[in-house]
Amino acid sequence: MTKLLLVLHVLVAIIAVGPVTVAASMFPPSARRALADPGNPRATETVRLLHRICRVYAALGIAVPVLGMATALSMGVLNDTWLIISMALTGVAAAVLLALVLPRQEEILEAVEAVEAVGPGTAQAPGAPATPGTAATSEAGAPASAAVAVNPRVTVQLAMFTGIFNLLWATVTILMIVRPGSTTGA
Repeated sequence: MTKLLLVLHVLVAIIAVGPVTVAASMFPPSARRALADPGNPRATETVRLLHRICRVYAALGIAVPVLGMATALSMGVLNDTWLIISMALTGVAAAVLLALVLPRQEEILEAVEAVEAVGPGTAQAPGAPATPGTAATSEAGAPASAAVAVNPRVTVQLAMFTGIFNLLWATVTILMIVRPGSTTGA
């Protein structure tokens, strides 16, 4: 039973966490391209797809710690330091994904969709004065740029949070392989 749980744990980790790390890493540059070229529906659809991958596979990723706990219990290593640290880092990684990465992706996706709906030349940083030729008007007559304010730092910040998420998962993976101080392997 231990081997089956371990195999399932590793497979689910690869299948669920792998796509999130890749899609989340691809999201910031894809969002920058979509914001720079609002007339390109393919760029917007790429951002939508990457966000959907992150959301769906993050939900599937819940199985990773569940199977990991079952495996650790079966192996009798639930109290080992390397495993406790791995579980804590997994919790931090989940918090970073849920609190910092996914919400910012949603904000950026909304901005990308708004810029696409309003048209090219309407995205500008919050508080930036409207320049001639860039201020379109919405249906209500208000400047569209007020509704579609995009701060370029948001994608940079998202890239940083994504990097932290990926680094946490890489650390957990290393701990799972090396298992320092473990009597069950390496």
